[in-house]
Amino acid sequence: MFRTALRNVFAHKTRLLMTAFAVMLGVTFISGSLVYGDSLSRATTAKATDGYDRIAVNVAADADPANGGRPGDLDARTATALAKLPGVAAAAGRVDGLAAVADGEGRPLGNGKDARGGNFAPAADGKDPAYHFTGGSGPTGDDTIALDAATATKGGYRVGDTVRVGTDKGAASYTLSGIFRTDGTKLPSGGSLTLFADTTAQKLFLEPGRYQNIELTATPGTDVTQLLSRVESVLPQGTSAVTGARLAQIQANLATSATTTMSQILVGFAALALFVATFLISNTFTMLVARRTRELALMRAVGATREQVRRILLTESLLVGAIASVAGLAVGTGVAALLRTLLGDTPVAPLVLSPTTVVISLLVGTLLPTVAAWLPIRRAMAIPPVAALGAAEHTAPARPGSLRTGLGAALVFTGTAAVVYGALNTGKDARTVIGLGAAVALTGTIGLIPLLSRPVVTLFRPLLTRLAPVHGDLALRNTVRDPRRTGATAAALAIALTLASGLSVLGASATRYLDRATTHALSADYVVKSVGGRRMTPTTAAPLKKLAGATYSPLNQSTGYRLGGSESVLTGVDPATIGKLLRYDVVEGSLDSLAKGQIAVADFKAAQAGWHVGQTLPLERQNDRRGSLTIGAIYRADEQSELTPSITAPDALVARYDSTPSTAGILVATDGGPSRAARASVAHALGDNPTLSVLDQADMRAQDSRGIGDQLNVFYALLSMALVIAALGIANTLAMSVLERRKEIGTLRALGLDRAGVTRMIRLEALLLGTLGATLGTVMGVFLGWALGRTLQASVAGYELVLPWGRLALTVLIALAGSLLASLWPARRAARVDIPAATAAQ
Repeated sequence: MFRTALRNVFAHKTRLLMTAFAVMLGVTFISGSLVYGDSLSRATTAKATDGYDRIAVNVAADADPANGGRPGDLDARTATALAKLPGVAAAAGRVDGLAAVADGEGRPLGNGKDARGGNFAPAADGKDPAYHFTGGSGPTGDDTIALDAATATKGGYRVGDTVRVGTDKGAASYTLSGIFRTDGTKLPSGGSLTLFADTTAQKLFLEPGRYQNIELTATPGTDVTQLLSRVESVLPQGTSAVTGARLAQIQANLATSATTTMSQILVGFAALALFVATFLISNTFTMLVARRTRELALMRAVGATREQVRRILLTESLLVGAIASVAGLAVGTGVAALLRTLLGDTPVAPLVLSPTTVVISLLVGTLLPTVAAWLPIRRAMAIPPVAALGAAEHTAPARPGSLRTGLGAALVFTGTAAVVYGALNTGKDARTVIGLGAAVALTGTIGLIPLLSRPVVTLFRPLLTRLAPVHGDLALRNTVRDPRRTGATAAALAIALTLASGLSVLGASATRYLDRATTHALSADYVVKSVGGRRMTPTTAAPLKKLAGATYSPLNQSTGYRLGGSESVLTGVDPATIGKLLRYDVVEGSLDSLAKGQIAVADFKAAQAGWHVGQTLPLERQNDRRGSLTIGAIYRADEQSELTPSITAPDALVARYDSTPSTAGILVATDGGPSRAARASVAHALGDNPTLSVLDQADMRAQDSRGIGDQLNVFYALLSMALVIAALGIANTLAMSVLERRKEIGTLRALGLDRAGVTRMIRLEALLLGTLGATLGTVMGVFLGWALGRTLQASVAGYELVLPWGRLALTVLIALAGSLLASLWPARRAARVDIPAATAAQ
């Protein structure tokens, strides 16, 4: 049986080529996802733990509840005492904090939230073991710094250049004394690291003579456990010690959890690709078995049992899967290497091909064809040998009364009802209900596609018969000749288009919402924000007083209030200028009430608390300060808006209750509107401090929508694999159809249809198949996007459905282009059919 199966595989190798290629693509996707995920996890872990091997014991101050939960600090005497312990080679005190490096235009380099600064702590030999200098040397004076190599390259800085650096203490210019490389514990991916002299760093990030932690290196042969005990015996109260190995383990656990989500997303899309490939494989075996009905019946007639024939066919599918799996595993490893190159800001490490990845890839790739081929083989075995020998192949039309149609209709109705229910009843489980309903409805649609294929394709009859009367009519008839085959082929494309269209609708709606929430209420030319979470205070905006022609107002947030019994946040603004900087859509009262010491409240906050204009509310703060505030205006606002406050108050009122509010941003308008010169003047007035970003409306819009755009691009790229497999399904269906219709095509050629006409007919069939899948997929995707969007409207005020007609049309055009490309090979084969041999065939 194995020899027979092997012979059959080689005898039908051309017909099985597309199936093997589809399996290979599916295995490529899943193996590439697993290899990339494992490699990313190992690389991230190595990056996060890099450098801890040089630390024997790390001493740090415990968090001080009296200091807001922030860690305390250690003094230089503690470092000196620890350095004298037996087994300690050196004790390096460390301090760090925010330090943003400016580029040539004054903007921060690298990832702002990971812009770090630290101290250069040389040992007795003048070197700091944490840093390897590739040029120059470590900083030794208050006016010198050293930069990591990546940041220096981005900024175009060389040793001896002047570099502008901003910290919590302000900005200053320094001379670059050296360029270094370091380990992952000091420099996060995409971040920057600036080294200052030890005393300079202490003044900038803590206070003179104080450290945040002390790193101990051990002399050769020292037992780290014993060293830890000696260290713990001399530590002052409020400090603790841990080994470097333990710190490395903690960081490794954090790094692993951070890469899990990406790996799960990749595997999820790989599963989708394999699911789409199932349709191609099942369709191929259905056609293969149908064409070999006489051959299989003859085997039965000469003595082969039904079970033996079944085993031969299943062995063929196993062989195809095994060969394709090995190829897919090899290609998938290469794809993982390509992904690692294309996705920037990821740590680099050798690829990891684990035994688990090999086993999963080979098992999935080998078993998938077997499972997909089971139903076609089962149908073939149900045909008696005598009937198979004497009968021609018959198609299996989809009938409205069939079990398949009835079950599909029931699933579509149930799934659609669940989706609508989840969309209209936006509870906490609404998205789960919608997801399950969508899966059920999609499954039902797959069952109904054979029935839907005829009416959907018929819709295009007038257009086709007008453009190509003969070829269009032939293509229409051939497409609906076998509805099940047509449906299975179009289903793969419909699945991919459903997800792509749904993502497009959600992405466009979310982008529109973020755009409106970010800039709709903004009248100011610029918003000044801090880099890396640096805390701004009202004094940060004070230098803008000297900027001629500038109108500004800080947004001074103050927390810890109970206003009228409701937890509240007050945002202090300048009553004289805020109306020119933010658009307040006042629905009741007047914004002029701010100048009278009253407050203005967002409509969602007023609705939640039951407040109204003219109401006086009792106020309590955590420091036991009490008072009362009167509501002078209510305005429309989005609860998720970053700029529009929930409660707007005059800044003098906020200062009365809070002497140290935190400034969330500074709104600035300049004479003449935004320009490069105006931006530079604002930055210069603020001290050319790279820890402060001066953002115009386009920057704000891009900053908020960039994340969604990047995620959508990744998802589209992953969905492209499913589209490729769906296109292969169309190519395979057309190729097998050409083989089955050789006599028919030969007859058409003999009657006068030229090669160009045959080619046009096959291409029109491909376009009809693509149109069927794209139409159903787009409709289902838009419906799904609407339903999921409805669940957001309850919690995100201002969210509304946006149909991105351009992107939807582009997706459909890509699907049709893929269908047309898939028809090239089958059309070429059809055009080259030998007329005498085809017409003489039985």
